[in-house]
Amino acid sequence: MADIEALLSLEQIDRDIFRGIHAPSVLARTFGGQVAGQALRSAVSTVPEGMQVHSLHGYFLRPGNPDADTVYLVDRIRDGRSFCTRRVNGVQDGQAIFSMSASFQAIGQQGIEHADEMPPAPDPETVPSPKEDPNATAESRGLIQEWSNWDIRIVPQADTEPYVRRAVHQQVWFKHIGRLPDDQHIHVSALAYMSDMTLLSSARVRHPGVDTQVASLDHAMWFLRPFRADEWLLYDQTSPSAGEGRALTAGRIFALDGSLVAVVIQEGLHRFRA
Repeated sequence: MADIEALLSLEQIDRDIFRGIHAPSVLARTFGGQVAGQALRSAVSTVPEGMQVHSLHGYFLRPGNPDADTVYLVDRIRDGRSFCTRRVNGVQDGQAIFSMSASFQAIGQQGIEHADEMPPAPDPETVPSPKEDPNATAESRGLIQEWSNWDIRIVPQADTEPYVRRAVHQQVWFKHIGRLPDDQHIHVSALAYMSDMTLLSSARVRHPGVDTQVASLDHAMWFLRPFRADEWLLYDQTSPSAGEGRALTAGRIFALDGSLVAVVIQEGLHRFRA
């Protein structure tokens, strides 16, 4: 897998047209987080200074070719004093594979404040790394093969405190290996990239051993507070519902100091294979 900075360093083809590189991958289709992160990065490149993304909503329209670059077309929907909006289409071979709307807010606005508390979770350094754990699952080993620049540690179910009246609960610690630039735009794009990692598969916690066809359908994300993607982040995941061949999943992302930095909602295909 290419370095995240390289993946997010887009080539500007025209005023609102960008090209994102592809990376060596064992996946059969372009990783959804890659197109989400690159699409967000292209939108960021068109907004005025002093604006920070606070939400994005995207749809995965077609399976991308992991061996091809993706071109991003940015539409400047609105520029206001407090908020601005961008729409981005990711295109391969003349067809849209991803469509996203992103909203940006001027930094420094003030209002009421509250946040969920970080749930109990084992210290990330005590969770075995798949690189060192002889009992690591095939899925965990696949994570470190595809995302070798990230430290990803799935908390064993035995060490996860279940939520009352919740169908599924999974926790994942992750961080980028190596220091990233201080630019917060890099960190939010990197988080958009990684937010697609493990979330949809959390629905399988309730159905161990069941083989399903899995694909992301849509992805929504809210950025709540500043953070660093090169420091430990807890991805606290649930799946409120699965049915009709789809699963709805949700994740709250916390920094190590307990602050809630992002919320993610994703629906994806979880269909029995024919």
